Amino acid sequence: MIVVIGAGIGGLACAIDLASQGMAVTVIEKAEKAGGKMREADIAGRRIDSGPTVFTMRWVFEDLFARAGASFEDYVSLSPLATLARHAWSENERFDLFADVKRAAEAVSEFSSPAEAKRFLAFCDEARTIYRTLKEPFLSSPRPNPISLTARIGLDRPAALFGIRPFETMWRALSKHFHDPRLRQLFGRYATYNGSSPFLAPATLMLIAHVEQDGVWTVDGGMQRLAEALEKLAREKGVAFRFGEDVQRIFAANNRVSGVVLASGERIEADSVVVNADAAALEDGLFGKDVAHATKAIRAKDRALSAITWAAVAKTQGFPLLHHNVFFSNDYAAEFEDIFKRARLPVAPTVYVCAQDRSDGAVQPDKDRLFLLVNAPAIGDHKQFSSEDIASCRTRMFERLQRCGLTVTPDAIAATTPTDFHRMFPATGGALYGRASHGWMASFQRPGSATRIAGLYLAGGSTHPGAGVPMAALSGHLAATRLVSDRASMRRFRRAAISGGISTASAATGVTRSR
Repeated sequence: MIVVIGAGIGGLACAIDLASQGMAVTVIEKAEKAGGKMREADIAGRRIDSGPTVFTMRWVFEDLFARAGASFEDYVSLSPLATLARHAWSENERFDLFADVKRAAEAVSEFSSPAEAKRFLAFCDEARTIYRTLKEPFLSSPRPNPISLTARIGLDRPAALFGIRPFETMWRALSKHFHDPRLRQLFGRYATYNGSSPFLAPATLMLIAHVEQDGVWTVDGGMQRLAEALEKLAREKGVAFRFGEDVQRIFAANNRVSGVVLASGERIEADSVVVNADAAALEDGLFGKDVAHATKAIRAKDRALSAITWAAVAKTQGFPLLHHNVFFSNDYAAEFEDIFKRARLPVAPTVYVCAQDRSDGAVQPDKDRLFLLVNAPAIGDHKQFSSEDIASCRTRMFERLQRCGLTVTPDAIAATTPTDFHRMFPATGGALYGRASHGWMASFQRPGSATRIAGLYLAGGSTHPGAGVPMAALSGHLAATRLVSDRASMRRFRRAAISGGISTASAATGVTRSR
């Protein structure tokens, strides 16, 4: 028996991969439905995506379903976006970034200058090169380190090694690409996709620009339908689910996992356990003392961004919203200094707005379903922002939108704060992306699939290869791959020991085989 703790995207992907290989898997989830951070809010009787809103790297899910003998298209309906996002700096400064690079370059030329359009094309080339260099040796590989990554890229390819630009900050690299500060700001925002500051993150993260140009889709019916599709496939492969159940303790004897205990007191024996929760929950003791040393937790100062989000049903006027919209602050550096240096809500926030009834060519609805987000420090475990703090942030947010020509009049609105996120996802302080990618070593410091305890594995956005829906799914695949590999090695070891004549079974080798 294998127990997967948590039905987030990483846990679901891991369960599907394991069950597809004939293993008995039970997923235990304390919430009432699958999805983890992929969740919906019910506002005035309308469902609003209130977690991830961007779907990219479709190939990750096509591969996952194919490994299970299924077709992704039979389970999930997607609609491609020709316009990746609409951006605004003021009422008179608006820019649409298109998925088609040639069309996007023409838009850059019109918005800024022909020379800037040429620099944009050079930037796209570099982002594509970084992505292609890292796709297999980093994104799709077990936890790499600088030596293994260098070996896989190739010592005989120095241009490729230095081309991923790990030692230069993203902002500095963008300053070389773009003379227009608005475009630096626009592409610098990609660092926030994994909870980081463009002023501290490595230029390597420019690869995210290529990820979006390679395709952004909306999930018909909302992002929660993706989680439901993964759960459906998992059940078809024989995975058992137990929702509304909380794992209080993971048992380990002689440094090997032996099972879990639920809050009800029920004990479930398990040969292996996959934790699809923030890795920090282990060291914080949330799964008991037996596994508290399983992995090294990140320090609070190394946490990625949190956020204050609002789900709203509202009347909107003035600004022609698309599905994805970004309203930039007038001082980007100060915004990230407020968050990461001063640990406070930004005085002048950038605002992301997902208008969930708007897509390419959609007619404006009478009332919009909106998801609004302002980045915030991940301090929800030791500081709770007051109602006055939240109200002030909301006022500044609406003022930013108003300066860009958008008036929002909510009929119903609900906020989620770093403290709320910490409560939903314990040991995080509200961090939504695990560790911030600040400095060239940060990406190598995320925990991998394996832990210091035999039979205990990790999956999810706080582990390698990182945050985001496709990355979480990749982490689940890597955890399943490592688990299967370890079991195969153990079986080979046992056969060799027996053929030698005398063997004493130990807790480390005497495991129950998969059923």
